[in-house]
Parts: sequence; C-alpha cells; structure tokens
Amino acid sequence: MRALVVHHVEHEGLAAFAGPLAERGYTVEHVFAGAAGFASVDFLEPDLLILLGGPMGVYEREANPWIDGELARIAMRIMAGGPTLGVCLGAQLIAAALGAEVKRGPVREVGFAPMTITEAGRRSPLAVLDGVPILHWHGDGFAVPEGAVLLAETTHFPQAFALGPTVLALQCHPEMGTADDGIDIWLAEDADYVIGAGTTEAAIRADRAALGEAAARAGQHLLLGWLADLP
Repeated sequence: MRALVVHHVEHEGLAAFAGPLAERGYTVEHVFAGAAGFASVDFLEPDLLILLGGPMGVYEREANPWIDGELARIAMRIMAGGPTLGVCLGAQLIAAALGAEVKRGPVREVGFAPMTITEAGRRSPLAVLDGVPILHWHGDGFAVPEGAVLLAETTHFPQAFALGPTVLALQCHPEMGTADDGIDIWLAEDADYVIGAGTTEAAIRADRAALGEAAARAGQHLLLGWLADLP
C-alpha cells in the first residue's frame, strides 16, 4: 500500500505517525507543495493521502498559488472515496475543499492542552485522546463541513471532524511529542508566533517533557485505529 504525504513546510513531518504507517504496511512517499511538478501530482492514485501542516492560511491564495490546485485535487479524491487525513493546515484544506469556511480565530492556541471529545468522537478512534493534552499550534480554524461529524473541540475552535470512515481532519497535532518530532525547528521558526500566543518556548519545552510521550502514544493509537477502520 502507498501513502502520499504532502508537506507544506519542510520542518513539519510525520513524527510519531511514521510508526503506525509502517506497522500497517504503507510505503510512504513525500511531496512538497509549491515545488516544481506539484501541480501534476496525482492525488487519486495513492491508497492514503496525508496532508500536513504549515504556517500559511488557506485564504492566502495570492501568496501561495498552489492552494487552488491542491484544493481541487483534495475535493476530487474525497468524492472518489479515497482515504484522506489532514493535520492542522491539512485539516483546514480538507474543510475548504468540502466548501466550509476557514478563517482566523479569536485567539491563537499554542501549546499542550486537552480537548473536549464529543459523543460521536467517543465512538470513534479519537476516543483515545480523551483527557490527553495534545499539542496545538494554530490561529486559524475551520467550520465543520456539511455532512461531516464533529469529533472534538476546544472553547474557541472545532478540533476534529470525520466525513464517513475515509476522511479525518485534525486541527491539533497528535503526531507530536516524541524526542525526534522536530519541535526545536518549530520553536525557532515561530518564535514571534509563540510569544503572540501568550506562551513561551520554555513553557512549551517543559510541557513537552512532561506530556509529550503520552500525547504521541495516544496519537499513534488514534492513527492505528483509524487505519484499521478504513474500508
């Protein structure tokens, strides 16, 4: 089986999600949005499409001219029933491809915090995240698309939705928390963003040391459960 992973910035990778993919027998290929040839990458052929995060907004089309083409291919894949997973920006792209609004939220959520898992979420693979502080790193948010089911939320943002068994959108970052997750680069690249969110590098590092292992383990169980449920 083949998994195609779309990166929107080089420093955001699969992190803890790499293990479950290997365990389930996926061969992973990587592409970078905006790279030469990205517009011709086939989103329909892979057995699994994973859309990772990035600092740009879905609405920043002029600065990121590849967004329109990516949205069109995501929509085509979802219509065709292809399993699709989005994380942070990737989740926002899924929402936008399904016709939902994506916009700046009232606050930035940056750091480890738990979510409220909905009743539907407790009946889904997302149940393993109940009560577990997960890394958040965003200021934009999505509306839940028509026909999709809200699985988790925080005070200010929907955090996860599913569209049937084949589409899962995660605003949070349950792939993060392992020692090799690359958060050092996140902190270096987004230092001003972190301060603007009302937290500090030291606070995030301390929470990661205390909470990261459990967060990543829960994220791996989430992914394994979702992959097991794919038709």
